[in-house]
Amino acid sequence: MDCLFCSIIAGDIPSTKVYEDEFCLAFRDINPQAPTHILIIPKTHLASADEITPENSAIVAHIFEVIPLIARKEGLTSYRLVSNIGPDAAQTVRHLHFHLLGGKQMGETLA
Repeated sequence: MDCLFCSIIAGDIPSTKVYEDEFCLAFRDINPQAPTHILIIPKTHLASADEITPENSAIVAHIFEVIPLIARKEGLTSYRLVSNIGPDAAQTVRHLHFHLLGGKQMGETLA
């Protein structure tokens, strides 16, 4: 499999980690769109949210338990969480990931 995020998980590509456990990894985006821009990814390869099933949804539930911990550690009391699914939504890496964005006032629109 030729997946950028799987290579980061394996340690083949360096990242600035902010959180890691047996199920997920969180690291700083190399092209931040906000003062705080962290990517949270499952260690199990899923191409996008379209591949979440009853068999693997516990991994995603765990990520959603971890996100507030990361946000608090970063000093965020307000933040945006985004997951792009597919090329028309600008998903550039085909590995499920959540963008945690914060540290500035954001607009209401995403498009």
